[in-house]
Amino acid sequence: MLVAGPALAQYIDAAPPPLPTAPIGTENVGDALSRNVRILAQSPRDYAALVGAGRAALATGDPEAAVGFFGRAEDASPKASAPKAGLGAALVAMGEPARALPKFDEAQRLGAPLSSFAADRGLARDLLGQQSLAQSDYRLALIGPDGSEARRRLALSLAISGDRVGAIATLAPLLQRNDMATIRTRAFILALGGDADAADRLLDSSMPGLSRSLDPFFRRLLSLSPAQKAAAVHLGVIPGSGVGNGAIAGSSVGLPASPRLAQSQSGLPDGPSLSTTSDSTQPVTGDRLSGIEDILRGPAKPAPPPVVIRPVPRTVTAAPAAIAPKRVWIQLASGASETALAGQFERLAQREPAIFAGIRPYVTNVDGRTKLLIGPFKSSEDSRIFLENLADVRIEGFSWISPEGQVVRKLANP
Repeated sequence: MLVAGPALAQYIDAAPPPLPTAPIGTENVGDALSRNVRILAQSPRDYAALVGAGRAALATGDPEAAVGFFGRAEDASPKASAPKAGLGAALVAMGEPARALPKFDEAQRLGAPLSSFAADRGLARDLLGQQSLAQSDYRLALIGPDGSEARRRLALSLAISGDRVGAIATLAPLLQRNDMATIRTRAFILALGGDADAADRLLDSSMPGLSRSLDPFFRRLLSLSPAQKAAAVHLGVIPGSGVGNGAIAGSSVGLPASPRLAQSQSGLPDGPSLSTTSDSTQPVTGDRLSGIEDILRGPAKPAPPPVVIRPVPRTVTAAPAAIAPKRVWIQLASGASETALAGQFERLAQREPAIFAGIRPYVTNVDGRTKLLIGPFKSSEDSRIFLENLADVRIEGFSWISPEGQVVRKLANP
């Protein structure tokens, strides 16, 4: 665990404090945000916790909160590069690349390695229609902390520039992984190259049914300017449509969708870039404490990362025991108390509402234990795909097939 840092006055004109470190072992971003917020509740000026909370907030899809945390860290240690780079990344996620670039410049002057923020600076340049500069940054980021993400962004930028062959070649080292982010990136590359039908087929081969919702988006891409294409595939903002698609935003390449962008009613401007008239010298936010105090007063409730929902189990009432057919389910937990299982499902549903929306829990008794289930699924393949959704947000489960005649019933008062 991190400990409370020195007071604010000790940071002024001093060497930058050390960067935050995560506890030993695996920690998801929601837990990291909660841990750092607990530290800040006791020590609001703890630099390491502020930076850690900013990074976690950004990863959970809340760049506005990230701006608040990074802004506080910047105030605590003006000579530190990490808050500057973090503010730049958050502003990019909010769709304000012109305001982000000066922050990246400051981070570089303060000694931040280019590879540590080049992927985010590259995205800012992509959003401004500066594809060549963006691609140079992405190549620098290939040796950074998330080279795979930089590679996906580089491939998309090349596709936006019209270099489909180069885009596919750039993405090739990741294709053998067959992960969802890379598959979606490849689908966008095909659509950017004018082959929406191939993009649909690729998605349907991995995520059946998703192409129905994304096909109009794919076919709209060709009519957009380069800057608008970048905003569409990275942030899910489609000009003139009146909406920002949070399911598209971030899910293609791992960038969290900004809640503000996802709710936008204006889309992008018709010109070649985003925020080109913004005053880059204006403050990052009028009140850096806005919203953060609410988080510090209560338990952390991080926004869930955007998740593209794949096959959703149908809500079907189980048949009587005598005729109950064999069915495919996902088991989330087991125990002796249905009340405890109901509470466990409720906590999961509150933590990941995007995944559990419309899903009801079921229970069945086997060998004196009660299984907590969701489903039923049409096939084992469908359950496998949904398990991937759960794994994306670090929820464990496994497929379980109820034998013929096994009574499975809805869990009361979930």
